Amino acid sequence: MNDDKTLPAFVGRTYEVRYGETMTAPNIYAADGQTMRYEVTAGPFKGATAEVRYQAEQIGPGLYALSWQEADKGTVVHVDDFAGGHSRSYYTTAGHDFVRMAGTLREVTAP
Repeated sequence: MNDDKTLPAFVGRTYEVRYGETMTAPNIYAADGQTMRYEVTAGPFKGATAEVRYQAEQIGPGLYALSWQEADKGTVVHVDDFAGGHSRSYYTTAGHDFVRMAGTLREVTAP
């Protein structure tokens, strides 16, 4: 999280990530600035859902690196450009497969 304890603008909002045919999911960022809930709504991972504790680091104006570990010990890193509407995701599965995805990011109304 930011060193100055100011919460990022995405906190308390919902953003949909869309990685082409691979995955679409709303990311629902809780007001605490540490918790995010998602449910994959399209693609091969459809139906996957979780609530995770993430860490965020601002790396530019509206640009954040977010990271967390899934319950199955898989790891995820997002580089999300909330201002520009772009997302990149780097995911190591519990089975040690490495997945890279790039796509769009847009604010939506919470489901």
